[in-house]
Amino acid sequence: MAILALAFGLMLILEGLLPFVFPRQWRKTWERIAQFSDGQIRFLGLLLGGCGLLIVVIVSFLTDF
Repeated sequence: MAILALAFGLMLILEGLLPFVFPRQWRKTWERIAQFSDGQIRFLGLLLGGCGLLIVVIVSFLTDF
């Protein structure tokens, strides 16, 4: 459970870096994403989830978790 909390905290840190460092570009990106169709947003979610799953699988094979 502690690893899950740490992973969530790290995700929040990384997610917060972009709007902190590049607020104007971050806003423009979200405005463009808001214009996507539902299918495009679903595909983006699937793609990001798949990348996350791939990272978890790779890390689990390389470590002793």
